[in-house]
Amino acid sequence: MAREPLLLPRPEGLYCPAGDFFIDPLRPVPRALITHGHSDHARPGHGAVLATRQTLDIMAIRYGEDFAGSRQAYDGPVTLGEAKVSFHPAGHVLGSAQIAVEARGCRIVFSGDYARVPTPTCAPFEPVPCDIFVTEATFALPVFRHPPPQVEIARLLASVAAFPERSHLIGAYALGKAQRVIGALRQAGWDAPIYIHGALQRLCDYHIAEGIDLGDLRPATRGTKADFAGAIVIAPPSAFAATWAQRFPDPVISFASGWMQVRARARQRGVELPLILSDHVDWPHLTATITELNPAEVWITHGREDALMRWCELQQRKARPLHLIGYEDEAE
Repeated sequence: MAREPLLLPRPEGLYCPAGDFFIDPLRPVPRALITHGHSDHARPGHGAVLATRQTLDIMAIRYGEDFAGSRQAYDGPVTLGEAKVSFHPAGHVLGSAQIAVEARGCRIVFSGDYARVPTPTCAPFEPVPCDIFVTEATFALPVFRHPPPQVEIARLLASVAAFPERSHLIGAYALGKAQRVIGALRQAGWDAPIYIHGALQRLCDYHIAEGIDLGDLRPATRGTKADFAGAIVIAPPSAFAATWAQRFPDPVISFASGWMQVRARARQRGVELPLILSDHVDWPHLTATITELNPAEVWITHGREDALMRWCELQQRKARPLHLIGYEDEAE
């Protein structure tokens, strides 16, 4: 009789029978383990949630204190039923974690969303040896080769210098990407005030409370049009379609995303200055991570599965697509 798999896809999400829990479930479940605070992975309404302290804090900021029946902050390996569970940094956003599940002599690492490019705004990715590695495939096409963040920030600062009479409006999602952009600007030596949309305030405040230096941040609602000449302003991408953006002088519209490598996407969004800044692995980092970990099997989820399946085949690596539905690219 064949043994039940350690993790298996169900309509609610990826389920562990040995521990009776789900990882990043799409629907409310009795017990959920959450990799990070983006809404396509962290949803309210579960009976109990186990996550890093920072992810629990972020979920409370986004959903309210009663987002789950109960919550437990990860503080070292725990045993759930027959499964041993541990959390390891994913390098994606503040509090993000890979979840390692071990039982019956097998270890599976569910990486969630992850990045290999260091940032001052979250802990770096930790390679975890495993038998099965569950990887995202957001940018799993050979065309996606993201330039170093320093190169993109230098392009932004060159544009600011070239157009001192204009403001630069950067579209960046509120959790992770906005802080990653701010951190990269500070690393590049930009010590002037950075103006932020109100939707970013609470999460930026939380990063600062966690000891992450974001420098001088100011509300983008104060001041006249002339006051914002030469300024850098960061806002959710949705803000650019509203009258909110009209307060700034002849703004240079920018968007920070790995998708900005696709010129058609930049044109569709009306982006004048696309910035290829991602908090996901690109193709070289994705394949290098699999090579480094050298798992016996690769499971592929939420993204471009076919190209990575083919790469694994050519590398003589066993792989399978999970076909999980409902994961989106909020962080991009």
